[in-house]
Amino acid sequence: MLKGKKIVLGITGGIAAYKAVEIVSRLRKAGAEVYVIMTKEAAEFVTELTFREISGHSVSSDMWSKVTHWNVEHIALANLADLMLIVPATANIIGKTAAGIADDLLTTTLLATKAPVFFAPAMNSNMYENPIVQHNMKTLQEHGWHMIPPATGHLACGTAGIGRLPEAIDVFTVIEDFFSAVQVLKGKKVLVTAAGTIEPIDPVRFIGNRSSGKMGYAIAREAQRRGAEVVLVSGPSALQEPAGMRVIHVETTAQMREAVIKEFSDCNVVIKAAAVADYRAKEIAENKIKKSETTMSIMLEKNPDILQELGSLKKSGQILVGFAAETQKLLEYAKTKLLKKNLDFIVANDITKPNAGFNAETNLVKILSRDGAVEELPLMSKKELAGIILDHVIKKMEINSKK
Repeated sequence: MLKGKKIVLGITGGIAAYKAVEIVSRLRKAGAEVYVIMTKEAAEFVTELTFREISGHSVSSDMWSKVTHWNVEHIALANLADLMLIVPATANIIGKTAAGIADDLLTTTLLATKAPVFFAPAMNSNMYENPIVQHNMKTLQEHGWHMIPPATGHLACGTAGIGRLPEAIDVFTVIEDFFSAVQVLKGKKVLVTAAGTIEPIDPVRFIGNRSSGKMGYAIAREAQRRGAEVVLVSGPSALQEPAGMRVIHVETTAQMREAVIKEFSDCNVVIKAAAVADYRAKEIAENKIKKSETTMSIMLEKNPDILQELGSLKKSGQILVGFAAETQKLLEYAKTKLLKKNLDFIVANDITKPNAGFNAETNLVKILSRDGAVEELPLMSKKELAGIILDHVIKKMEINSKK
């Protein structure tokens, strides 16, 4: 997957810079072309000669050095890159980049590139956990740049805790996975719905459900990781908005329907993981309803069935995936929904099972296909399940392409 890929590797002034030598070696052995930029602080820990010999290319470090084979070096490197990797990423480089500072070759190249950028933070635990550093990392992620989480263990400063640069093989695997995934859904548009919808009763109260959005957000992130253009339509959720994708925030089922219908026609894949409210109040009180009687009745009316409408609008080649969260007759209800709503497959889970309901980090599902196949999966993280769901999507795409 890395053969012929051009990776610009930025080395900064942290003690973990020595680990970058092995990372360069692994990338090159996998077929990548690696171009190294070193800050002057990095040269206090490792030499340019080491990286020149390991990478097979001259090392760039000075904005003002004599140009040998690029017109404007930082622009050439920025345009050259299929990916930029900053390792180790110190608090300093993270902070400068987040603030838009370009005062050396590395920061200038970072701001000039349009390639995916990965930071591998490595620093003292207190520095890593400092709210300012956390804010800077979040800022970069919100702009679509990636963070490789640090490991926990013994640090060079003599303490133990989070902030250790992951082993070279782990950093390499992240980059390898990125390129292998990108090729699969590149050029495809994937629409994902997530979380629950809420229906107001009065200005204070609403009808809702327990959906957190964790499953839909995991699917959206995985689709993005595999190279898709992702649109996430989300009901209210406490989750952090995924970076690098368009997120449409809605509250009611009607608002979600409007957003989804608007995007649907040019989507290759729609995955409806949201738990929408099936009913809404027929009349919404203008003011807060005051307590007066021991009981209160609210007249409800049916909401539009978004999934069924999409099934009726689905064009040849489009893939439509639904979810069925049930408390009884799981397979029976899921199969009925699959056929009635013209889905390609449906993900069904019994929310009464331990660790498989709303708000859980894990899920326990069965995947039903139109051909009658039922795949029963073990309990797994929602991130893992997102990958399996997208594997099914990709397999269906391959089948469609052969027709």
